[in-house]
This record gives sequence, C-alpha cells and structure tokens, in this order.
Amino acid sequence: MACMVDFRFNVSHTLCHDSPVTQSRNQRVLVGMSGGVDSSATAALLQAEGFDVVGVTLKLWPQDCVNRAEDKCCGPQAVMDARSVCSQLGVPYYLVDESGLFQKKVIEYFAAEYRVGRTPNPCVMCNQHLKFGVLIDRARQLGCDFIATGHFARLQQDPKSGRTLLLRGRDLRKDQSYFLFSLRQDQLAHSMFPLGERTKADTREVARTCSLRTADKEESMEICFVPDNDYGKFLREAKLAERHPGDIVDETGKKLGEHEGVEFYTVGQRRGLGVTARDPLYVVELDPVSNRVVVGPESRLNRDRFTATTCNWIPWEVPPASFECRAKIRYNHPGATATVTPGPNGTASVHLHEPARAIAPGQACVFYGGDDGDLVLGGGWIARD
Repeated sequence: MACMVDFRFNVSHTLCHDSPVTQSRNQRVLVGMSGGVDSSATAALLQAEGFDVVGVTLKLWPQDCVNRAEDKCCGPQAVMDARSVCSQLGVPYYLVDESGLFQKKVIEYFAAEYRVGRTPNPCVMCNQHLKFGVLIDRARQLGCDFIATGHFARLQQDPKSGRTLLLRGRDLRKDQSYFLFSLRQDQLAHSMFPLGERTKADTREVARTCSLRTADKEESMEICFVPDNDYGKFLREAKLAERHPGDIVDETGKKLGEHEGVEFYTVGQRRGLGVTARDPLYVVELDPVSNRVVVGPESRLNRDRFTATTCNWIPWEVPPASFECRAKIRYNHPGATATVTPGPNGTASVHLHEPARAIAPGQACVFYGGDDGDLVLGGGWIARD
C-alpha cells in the first residue's frame, strides 16, 4: 500500500526548472533501490509527490560473491529489503543482473589502477557506467521518463545556457556530489535527487513515517565490494593481483626493505611498510615500471601542482581559459583554493594556493564554485607526474 503522508519536496531544486516532469506529476520514474534507507525514502517521497514509481535493484556481483555482508550490494538481504519496501509502497519492483558490466567497468578498473600504482575511485565509475548509464537505458525500456537515486546532491537548470547544473546536497556532512562529477549532460538531465534538500535525519524520518523496514538500517561507509575495507585482501582472494616482490627504497634509491607488489600500497601510507627508520616514513611514490615503493618523510607528501585528465565540465561546453575554485582531491578532503587552467584533450593544470597532503594519482579531483561554493564546475583524474 502506498505511503499517503505528504512529503512535499522542492521540485525546483530536485529537478531542472523547465523539465516537463515539473508539469506532470504522473510521469513514471525509475528509482534505483539499494536496499538502504536513502533509496527507500527517495521512492516514498516521489510517490507522495504523485509520480508513478518503479523500483529497480542492480545485481552487481556474481552469485559466488566473496562478501555476504547484509549491507552490501551483493548481499541477499539488500535485495530482500528493497523488494519489501517496494511491496509496502505498492510499486513494481525489478531485479536486473548487471554483474558482467560491473566486473568489466568497476572491478577490473579497480584492480588495474592499483596494479599501475594509482589509487582508484570505483564509486565514480559505478555511477557513470551503471547507476546513470545502464539504469537510464533500463528506465527507457520500462517507459520511465527519469531515474532517481538516494544521492545527497541537487540539480538545477541554468536559465541562460539551458545546461543542467550539479550542486552539493544541503546536508554537507552527507553530500555526494563529488562522486557524480563525471556525469554527462544527458545523464544529469534525466536524473532526480529528492534527498538533495534534506538531511540524513529527515530521510530516516520519512522512512519511519512510512513504516519502511530500512528506516533504522545502518549505512555502510565502505566500498561495497571490499570486505572490511581491506582492498589488498580483496585483490588477492579475488585473484586480481599476484605477489611480485620488489624493493622499498628511499628517495636516493637506497633499499630499505621489500614489498609484495605496488598494488598493495597507496600514496600517503605509513602503516604496514615493514621498514625501520629514525623518523616516520610514508609512501611518496609508486613506480610500477621498476616495481619500487618509494618512501620519504611526511613533508614530501605536500604538493601544490598536478595535472587532471579526462576532465568533465558541467556548467560549460567549453570551459574558461582559467578559473579559481575550491578543489577537492579526495572525498573527505575539505577542499583547497585553486587556479585551474584547462588544456588540450580534456586535461587541466591545477595549482593549489596552499600545498595539500598525499595527492594520489588515480583519485578524482572535483572543482567547486558559484556564489556559495555549492556548484560543481567539473573534475578530472589526478595524473602521475
């Protein structure tokens, strides 16, 4: 049975201002159901707003999933919870197997990046290729005009350019716009984020009011397919990386110890190096060609310049010659004032006005601007020097 409580949300901030969906609430929307409270509340909010909701869960991991934790994407409990919520709301529910694409676009990418000494961000790739790639295709097949997810982010339409803009969620502690920077205009224009104006507490209250079983479900802050957040163990057990010993050296090339493979280390890492020194040592560089892990003092982790590649620009088709912004070099980074100079072939030179610690190749760098700093200008992938 549908939840009949009035949970009106500000459509002008959730959708594009001039989108046809703002004129016809009975349009069909596909909601990506993860089995968590955020997607559950998203479905309830849209239904209360008068949309024709369809719930879909993407089965992303093969049947012999190495991690059976209940809160993970591959866990059977997640599917049961998503199906239960849709049943409570009285909306159709579908389970779609996309494990093959997930393996190719996310798992293989994840392993390949570590093997070449970069630190991957699989959530960005999953959003780009599956949640806002395949899911949009599935939406069309099911006669849906839009897809909606439980991301804490906002969408607006630029009245001058007509482009769809991406903004941080109002609850900055839960903001997930960083993971959405790579979405193209056609993906953003067909998306909805009903939680963008809400806090996490508001979201749980929506689920509680509708008596949804996910209302008090604990959320996971880890990579969905990596047990206990131990990526090295995952790579070994999934046979995505093999032991290939090499040298741990200081910046002069002096051997200090040995490692089992560069993919088991990240820039900025201190623990687990297995070397002794008078002062603490940190991983400052990974060299997959010579199979070396380079360590040095913490001061060597500070940098103020790097190149971003495969950049995606959201407010512009062609970015300005140069602009200032706040640049986030990882999700939990507060952001640093920076000057960005776009270059050829989707590159950009980034100059941080103050050096930042542990800028890891392979991680996403996302640029924020606008009057209140909420506007996502775009972003790219941090390249090796």
